[in-house]
Amino acid sequence: MNLNPSTQINLFGHKKIFNDLLKLYKNDKLPNKILLSGEKGIGKSTLAYHLINFVLSQDDEHKYDYENNIINSENKSFKLIQNKSNPNFNLIDVAEDKKNIDINQIRELIINLNKSSFNKKKRFVLIDNIELLNINSINALLKILEEPNENIIFILIHNNKRVLSTLKSRCLNFKVFLTKDQSIRVINQILNNDICNFINDELIDNYITPGKLYKLIKFSEEYSLDFASLNLNETLKTIFRDKIYKKDKSIVETVYSFIELYFRNNISIKNINLLQSYHYFLEKINNTRIYNLDEETLFMEFEDKVLNG
Repeated sequence: MNLNPSTQINLFGHKKIFNDLLKLYKNDKLPNKILLSGEKGIGKSTLAYHLINFVLSQDDEHKYDYENNIINSENKSFKLIQNKSNPNFNLIDVAEDKKNIDINQIRELIINLNKSSFNKKKRFVLIDNIELLNINSINALLKILEEPNENIIFILIHNNKRVLSTLKSRCLNFKVFLTKDQSIRVINQILNNDICNFINDELIDNYITPGKLYKLIKFSEEYSLDFASLNLNETLKTIFRDKIYKKDKSIVETVYSFIELYFRNNISIKNINLLQSYHYFLEKINNTRIYNLDEETLFMEFEDKVLNG
């Protein structure tokens, strides 16, 4: 199964906020600048795609199934978005080989928005991971938002990280949230299985959003790691020994979170050395992220000084 938000025909766990957005749309009060804020993997982008499909499929033969919160996979708007050819939809996200959304992506968006519309339907711009906009991209985007076209709806996705107040203040902000029990129900619906068969309670508490839990399952399956009966010490040693983080760059962030979890599980006031190591490695992780440093040096040092120390 692929959890790409654009392909998710079912919407789990966000019925209330979805209904609130639809009510605004039906009353012709849907703002043209919407900010969806929440933890990464909570379902913000999936929620956005369902709203977009509801609006764009109203005249389709196979329109959105409102009663069951399901996108009809036969509807034209859904197929066009999958093929990246829907004239009423623009997606902006960080490119795979980049760390930020750069100015050229916003310039290309401006060119597309200035083109004549093929129909009278609403046009949507979905900008995912807005915290990854660089300063030039933000300034260019602000100019678009300050001169809105009433037929264009911007949906910005924010992962609860720092973002310019000037950007947030121009949007109607919706907080997207799931409790632990709701997250577990959602991931169980996605898996059609019990998450506890794959991941232990400790990790469920640490990776509480459905998206994060799903990625963790895929990670464990691909590299034969047993997260149902997790020994964090041995798991980290296996990751470092086999250099799994080199095979898939997305795993690096998972390793960082495992390191932080290791410290939280083992730290105590009595163990001053471990407490000092905790602050030391948190700073190293932060610097590695910011300055794009070599994570392998950090991992080797952690293994040598902490796991084997």
